[in-house]
Amino acid sequence: MIGEEKFQPDYTNILKVMYNQKPDYLPLYEHHIDAPFISKYTNEKIEIVSNNSSDLEEYFRKTVHFWMEHGYDAFDYEAGICDIIPGHGAILGGMLGPIQTREDFEKYPFDEIPTIFWNTYKPRLDMIRKVLPTGMKAYGGCGYGIFETAQDLVGYESLCVMQYLDPELFADLFNKIGDVYVKLWTKMVVEYADIFVFFRMGDDLGHKTATMLEPDTIRRFILPQHKRVIDIVHEAGKKFLLHSCGNIFEIMPDILANGIDAKHSNEDQICPYRVWIDKYADKVGLFGGFDMNFLILNSYDTVYRKVLEEGTLFRSLANGYGLGSGNSIPDYMNVDGFRAMTDAVKEIRRRENK
Repeated sequence: MIGEEKFQPDYTNILKVMYNQKPDYLPLYEHHIDAPFISKYTNEKIEIVSNNSSDLEEYFRKTVHFWMEHGYDAFDYEAGICDIIPGHGAILGGMLGPIQTREDFEKYPFDEIPTIFWNTYKPRLDMIRKVLPTGMKAYGGCGYGIFETAQDLVGYESLCVMQYLDPELFADLFNKIGDVYVKLWTKMVVEYADIFVFFRMGDDLGHKTATMLEPDTIRRFILPQHKRVIDIVHEAGKKFLLHSCGNIFEIMPDILANGIDAKHSNEDQICPYRVWIDKYADKVGLFGGFDMNFLILNSYDTVYRKVLEEGTLFRSLANGYGLGSGNSIPDYMNVDGFRAMTDAVKEIRRRENK
């Protein structure tokens, strides 16, 4: 497992972070590694071109192999809800979502979403089950979050206006989104618990200086819907990770009260990662640590030295800790930055195994 030997993944190692226990060796974790980045790294085109079985098998075998050869015990897969909802696109900016009025809300085809979702993602989830190597699982589940889906259905600015001009519609929207999530997640945890080591929701609730909506608004309308999903996951005997970008310290007590088992996402512009450890390492497992911009903008040697030093420190300070970028590995990530990070983790493992 360590050093030059071929890495043998062990998903129970990363699972220990979810119990806030110290893993046997330092796990690697990424919220996502974009397929175009893997293509750039490997000089081989890797993408889902169709739901054809042979296309999916080729994609997932290559993707899983990439994660495994770089030392990951599990890989990310999220069946993106926003990617398949009718009228999708407002979350990307530059357009209004399909729901602007009560009439829009009443005629929106919420009931069609589960059928579209499972028609799209069942073949992919089934293929993951087929290709997973021994000792490896996925983490993720139903992709996107409650707030993100509201943004996609309305648009961020319009959603902020709706809160004050039509508060009843605003409340009904979040309740309805919660109902959709409950339906999708209930089936996900029943039918695919075997392929996921833990489940995860990504819902970006903050920006660099504050939350995206007023903290009381998040507490009243968004976190109760999170709790519905968290309860479904826990009732299935699984652990739950929340990925949320931004400065969300004001609502972290409420997030913790919801019962999350681990938290991911950090940016150096908001605070040093040591702050997350000091505040929350005794409460939940923690993932991340290294700002995406740092990995992109610096040389291999600079990244390697910092990850080696600080990764060793973070592991010593936190019980449940998995190392990775503070966000994800996008297509524009520096190949050397990613390689330096994973090489440093391998060296930390090697030193501990002496």
